[in-house]
Amino acid sequence: MAVEEAITQGDGYQPNVKGHYGTQTVIEASGSSENAVEEMERSRRSMFSYMKTRHFYILLVMGQVLALCLTATNTFSTFLANDGTSIPAFQSLFNYVLLSLIYLTYTLYRYGFKGYGRFLLKDGWKYFILSFCDVEGNYFTVLAYRYTTILSCTLINFWAIVIVVVVSFFFLKVRYHIAQVAGVLVCIGGLGILLASDHITGANQYTVDRNDQIKGDLFALVGATFYGLANVFEEYMLSERPLYEVLSQLGQFGVIINGVQAAIFDRGSFQSATWNAAVGGWLTGYTLALALFYSIAPIVFRMGSAAFFNISLLTTNFWGVIVGTQVFGLTIHYLYPIAFVCIIIGQIIYFLGKQTFGDAFKPWLGKNQEKGIAGLFTAKRKAENPNVIV
Repeated sequence: MAVEEAITQGDGYQPNVKGHYGTQTVIEASGSSENAVEEMERSRRSMFSYMKTRHFYILLVMGQVLALCLTATNTFSTFLANDGTSIPAFQSLFNYVLLSLIYLTYTLYRYGFKGYGRFLLKDGWKYFILSFCDVEGNYFTVLAYRYTTILSCTLINFWAIVIVVVVSFFFLKVRYHIAQVAGVLVCIGGLGILLASDHITGANQYTVDRNDQIKGDLFALVGATFYGLANVFEEYMLSERPLYEVLSQLGQFGVIINGVQAAIFDRGSFQSATWNAAVGGWLTGYTLALALFYSIAPIVFRMGSAAFFNISLLTTNFWGVIVGTQVFGLTIHYLYPIAFVCIIIGQIIYFLGKQTFGDAFKPWLGKNQEKGIAGLFTAKRKAENPNVIV
């Protein structure tokens, strides 16, 4: 049985061979072949091998679902800001609380309190670092919008892609071939068209104080750096640990870190914010959309990579304008559909030459993914059960 975890008895639970938190041993997946991954990679050798798989289309769709979730969070944030409620740290706190309620509860059920305690003592520090990077990425990016233009923040967010590629190359031994580089460049070109459209229509033609803009640009750069680090680290953890464990720790430590940050920096904004039924509804919508984003992101990290995750989100601007036409009375410039098509084409180019598993094959796990977990959407699970969908 190739599953996210083995079914076990007792007061603890061990989902992977790298550690032991309970009183029982892991049940290995059956039907696996020692060289299954390598054999399946060799079985298909063409430029379009990966594009003939179901996983490719699922991944492409999931990337756009993430972009839509991000568009929803941006829309709700705009509603809140327009109503005089700007509490960036406190606003994100509810997301981490919801993740904890869902995934931490299930993790405690699977591991038991004793097993969970052993796990936390051994690996908790890793998740603290991951959550810290994630929380600070959210905080500094939102903070940047107070001081600089949307154009500057968007351009500096390219830095997150650079961080992902560099860190993955040096620490995870990921090697990018020419098609992947070309795909990323085409996606960036598509976003460039979006920015050009905004410039033509005057969407970004407003001024800010020079000193404030420098401050805002630096905040955006810091936020993009933390985002890039968090993306790579999360992809790494998801390749070795169960999905629910990773999300439970993101939620748990996110509540602590974000809660402290909100108590320090959002006290004044919280007191002066507008509080009514509409604000409550927008906060609820924001929280649900962001929690869905966090729940789907691990699928993209497993089936794809941190790099693909970031280029998928480049279409957020396009979806934002679609929403804006219906909600905020914006108009679509003719360059927007062209830009969207360019970004999607770039994502397709990114996978040219990839074999059966695409980016689901993680080089740091070994050529047969023997160091990884046979979890949902992983290459190892696919190799053990070729007919499985997820």
